[in-house]
Amino acid sequence: MGRIRILPDQVANKIAAGEVVERPASVVKELLENSLDAGATDVRVEVESGGRRLIRIVDDGCGMLRDDALLAFERHATSKLRDVKDLLSISTLGFRGEALPSIASVSRLLLETRAAEETTGTRIEIAGGKMLRCEEAALGRGTVITVRDLFYNVPARRKFLRTEQTELAHIASLVTHYSLAHAGKTFHLISGPSELLHVTPVASLQERVYQVFGSQVLDELVAIGLREKDLYLPPPSVPPSEAIAEYRREPGPDDDPPMRTFRLRGFFSRPQVQKGNRNSIFIFVNGRLIRDRLLLHALSSAYYNLIPPASYPFALLFLECDPEEVDVNVHPSKTEVRFRHGNFVHDFVRDTLRDRLMESRPAPSFSPRAPLQAPPAQPAAGLPYSEFSQMIENEEPAAASVLEMLPMEAPAAEPPLPEFALRPAAGPTPRLDFSAPPLEVTPGPPPSGKLSRHLDAHGEFPPEAIPPPEISLSVLSELRPLGQIHESFIIAAGRDGLWIIDQHVAHERILFEQVLKQRAAGRVETQRLLMPLILQLTPEQQIDYARIADELHASGFETEPFGNRTIAVKSAPASVGAADLEKILFEILETAEGELRGASLEDLRRNICASIACRAAIKINHRLDVAKMEWLLRALAATDCPMSCPHGRPIAMHYSTREILKAFHRI
Repeated sequence: MGRIRILPDQVANKIAAGEVVERPASVVKELLENSLDAGATDVRVEVESGGRRLIRIVDDGCGMLRDDALLAFERHATSKLRDVKDLLSISTLGFRGEALPSIASVSRLLLETRAAEETTGTRIEIAGGKMLRCEEAALGRGTVITVRDLFYNVPARRKFLRTEQTELAHIASLVTHYSLAHAGKTFHLISGPSELLHVTPVASLQERVYQVFGSQVLDELVAIGLREKDLYLPPPSVPPSEAIAEYRREPGPDDDPPMRTFRLRGFFSRPQVQKGNRNSIFIFVNGRLIRDRLLLHALSSAYYNLIPPASYPFALLFLECDPEEVDVNVHPSKTEVRFRHGNFVHDFVRDTLRDRLMESRPAPSFSPRAPLQAPPAQPAAGLPYSEFSQMIENEEPAAASVLEMLPMEAPAAEPPLPEFALRPAAGPTPRLDFSAPPLEVTPGPPPSGKLSRHLDAHGEFPPEAIPPPEISLSVLSELRPLGQIHESFIIAAGRDGLWIIDQHVAHERILFEQVLKQRAAGRVETQRLLMPLILQLTPEQQIDYARIADELHASGFETEPFGNRTIAVKSAPASVGAADLEKILFEILETAEGELRGASLEDLRRNICASIACRAAIKINHRLDVAKMEWLLRALAATDCPMSCPHGRPIAMHYSTREILKAFHRI
């Protein structure tokens, strides 16, 4: 007897369930996508014990005929594919035909459904993949699927589930995501007696974001209107080696090429909103929730030199394209996709986000929701400027990178912050509150922001002096400097309130963009050293020096090998002082060695420019006269990105007139 045999359907379904059904949230995802594909406008999700005991999905979709309901539990049975060619242009969320039989094989499942063309519905009960009964029933149009005792017959899988709260959080996150993608539909999420989410149809994505996250999160976001870009497809006669250049060029007047249009819309956070993980990044491709490395990298690239490397933004992005341009059949749970023209998609997403950031120039602000950092219990009275300078310098971040930070030893205890510390404490991360049912939000736009003023004996504040809540950093050139705090932070007044500018990082941003432009134009100003500077390198640094020698030369450093693991520096950028030359070169080499070995030359180039700018910028504890402060503000306003320094620190903080009036009980 041979050793190879065909597995029984029951075993095959359990193996498939191991790929499709990872946890209760996986069941909710598959069933929810089926409801949306069925045209449902009202979806209700009920769970108990984090989905272990009960998952019920109720929808008002098209329902199924009796024969279709029976056939749906066969493996690879689907209504969404007819031919192998259909795999090239999938426009539905579900299509593989594995979800229902896989779920039914590891649970007790009850299906109740009725199509509009039938007078009675169908009720089917299955336990562990075995059909127990199938009967007619008086049902309304739509489908109800009840899944009980998930993994009851696969104890090994059940014991790997997390706590009820963790599994419930995954389900809540999933339903929230799909409610954002379908603003015109109603979504209910109920856990036991608590209603965790209830959103009703709204006309715009902005209103749905307001329903789900509230006004506090919405105020911190930058909106992307519908942005489009056409992809030119070269004719078949173009050789593959020339195709990339053809993709990137614009079609000429004599061309009549086939086109592919890509569309992007959504919201993303301002640079000062920084998360510790990627859980606040929601990306949809043609309405499908995905976790794609290409798009995540494009998002990170858009924020490069704007936020610290270990931080992540909040993003809600919707990418739409021709179904033929994306392959969604690369993962059993359909959470990963592959783009046919990945480089084009990556650059389109990155450039769109970056350009929108440059257009909006959103300003960070002090807010009552994010109070100023409290002073230490025993503030150091009379802290000398030298200690203040040392404290700030010790917090200078390392050069930004696109890779994870390497493990480091625990730093020594930092000195306590003095009582004049002005950095706002990070606010709490927005998340669903499971402690009580949330209030139902009726459709409608967010609050207008108009203020009700109260007259008193002290007079009425003129309403025209209260600017709109959204303030851009483009107003920096209009500010009037008032002075400095400890010769480190510039205090300036404007028509929109009070501003505090970090003079070091502001000058760093100015120099960074100047060096980048000089580097791109090939006109870097250099200075010749009277005597060459000899540097001794480690073997690793010697290897990295050979890799980046051309970039160093293009950035203004004239270097050459000088013996075994030694280099001689003959000239340097004009903005770099002699005392900082050795430090900046080792900083560049350490960055290349530890963090950018797998990164692009463009990232390395920006890090070299950031190191040059940081060392050449005005330091803290440096007195500036009014003329220099005015020049600094005008030059900062003229930069492309006045929001953050190249290492991701905020440059300016805004305390608006509205907040000042609230603090003084004027409004």
